[in-house]
Amino acid sequence: MPTVRRRSPAAVAAAAPDPRVLAVAAAWTSVLAVCLAAALFGHTARLSRPSVTQRAGLFVSRAGPWLAALGAASAGAATGAWLAAAAGGALAVVAVAVVGLGLAPS
Repeated sequence: MPTVRRRSPAAVAAAAPDPRVLAVAAAWTSVLAVCLAAALFGHTARLSRPSVTQRAGLFVSRAGPWLAALGAASAGAATGAWLAAAAGGALAVVAVAVVGLGLAPS
């Protein structure tokens, strides 16, 4: 008859994922979702004869969310504070989208 190896409670606890890792993964997934929504919203902006301000707003609306998320990821990598960087990244993406909307409202 084969013997059944029992795992110790410490080995079972070590196999469970760290809740902080799950929180950071969920936060960065949220940042990417907000970034995608902001970028898609920025791509709906169309201008017939844009002024310089409107062209800047169009650039900010389209490229700004991705640049903000990249900056947040860079900050997280530099500091190691991934959860705080994800929260700041989500706020930065929303702020950039609002600025782009203000500069190119159509």
